[in-house]
Amino acid sequence: MSEFTPAKPGPAVVLLSGGLDSMVTAALAREQGHDVHALTIDYGQRHVRELESARAIAQRLGVARHVELPLDLRKFGGSALTADIEVPKDGVGDDIPVTYVPARNLVFLALTTAFAETSGSRDIFIGVNALDYSGYPDCRPEFIASFAETARLGTKQGVEGEPFTIHAPLQHMSKADIARECHRLGLDPAWSWSCYDPTDDGMACGACDSCRLRRKGFEEAGLVDTTAYSKDAPALTE
Repeated sequence: MSEFTPAKPGPAVVLLSGGLDSMVTAALAREQGHDVHALTIDYGQRHVRELESARAIAQRLGVARHVELPLDLRKFGGSALTADIEVPKDGVGDDIPVTYVPARNLVFLALTTAFAETSGSRDIFIGVNALDYSGYPDCRPEFIASFAETARLGTKQGVEGEPFTIHAPLQHMSKADIARECHRLGLDPAWSWSCYDPTDDGMACGACDSCRLRRKGFEEAGLVDTTAYSKDAPALTE
């Protein structure tokens, strides 16, 4: 009697920014047996180093397909990541910071859904996190659930009874948990890029919200972050 062999999961589309969270998310999708189709949005972000990381991650993870889509959100502005607005470096606060890009994940998930529908995929992975983050409204679980319903109603695939499942595997993890997953999956943190405002010599500033959260996560996990940080990066206790 032959053993039962479970069917291989179908292809999955991953929104791959090049940051730590998206790298871990892509690796988790691969670990689950999906062929990964990665979508990276070049939206005119000031931290273009992130795009180079996305390409490197896609290559190292052996994704089936990697699409880099230009979408110049600098035309809209309204964010320190897309306009000439200073990136705050005085610590993570309680208010939505100026690094919030208006409706970014709403726009990106719409594009990722279109990519999924043309890739024969019912599984969409996004690396949003609602614990250790900067308070962006489009990272919350209720937004992800709401968008899944919108995708069901607004696509051919959805109305024909094959709705998309939107996976947010890091949703309820702390940055320390994510650092541990990075280590468990055998990923080098330096493949990814999180800094919003790199130094002129290509180092992570260590002071922006994204750097602080990342550094704190690795420190709490007792793991080494192999990212090259500026020598002027403030102590995390500041």
